[in-house]
Amino acid sequence: MIHQRRSIGDSGSPLLIVEAASGDARAVAAIAAALRPFPPARGNAYPGLRRFIGATDHDAAAYARDLLRRLAPLVNATFAVDGFDLLTASFSMVTATPDRLSPIQRAPHFDSTDPQYLAILHYLGGTARSGTAFYRQRATGIERVTDANRAQFIAAAQREAADWTGYIAGSTPSFEQLDAIDAQPDRLIVYQGSLLHSGIIPADMAFSDDPSTGRLTANFFVRARPHGDPR
Repeated sequence: MIHQRRSIGDSGSPLLIVEAASGDARAVAAIAAALRPFPPARGNAYPGLRRFIGATDHDAAAYARDLLRRLAPLVNATFAVDGFDLLTASFSMVTATPDRLSPIQRAPHFDSTDPQYLAILHYLGGTARSGTAFYRQRATGIERVTDANRAQFIAAAQREAADWTGYIAGSTPSFEQLDAIDAQPDRLIVYQGSLLHSGIIPADMAFSDDPSTGRLTANFFVRARPHGDPR
């Protein structure tokens, strides 16, 4: 796999970028399309649809297993871990237009305060001028949310939420953009879910629910095993 490693902000949190991750993004998109219609995302602030991949989704499950198996050595080296355990796998599509967003969807977010909780994001299609950006909260200096600073981050965000509109784009009075990754089809990124991050969503994007034309990604959340973990 062709790849590069970067670090994010003052925290130096690793970022792994992999090109041509599957070798055929269109084939993976076709696998996703066979599972439509996708249901609305539940239980989180994702602004669109999310179809979880289960063991009976044979083609999708085979894609996920193969991708993660080939990715494992790079994840281990980048994050200095001894493997990882898959928590969830899904295909996702951003379908909420900027005027339909809740306040929490207008700002960078974090997935978990667990430093071993990693997000794996595979861009598949409909991603022109899109991507993923990483941020620092200006009021607190927080780049990565932990159990110790979570309340501080939330309090500052609640004070400023009334000023947010649409999808965040670049640096704002509330958040400084630290890095941004273009969503090239078949590019994949891996990062700590505790980092503040947000999708780069152009206001004029086609917010389609069709996997063949909309912003389609595969999303995996895994928990890494630190060196010496007995599992």
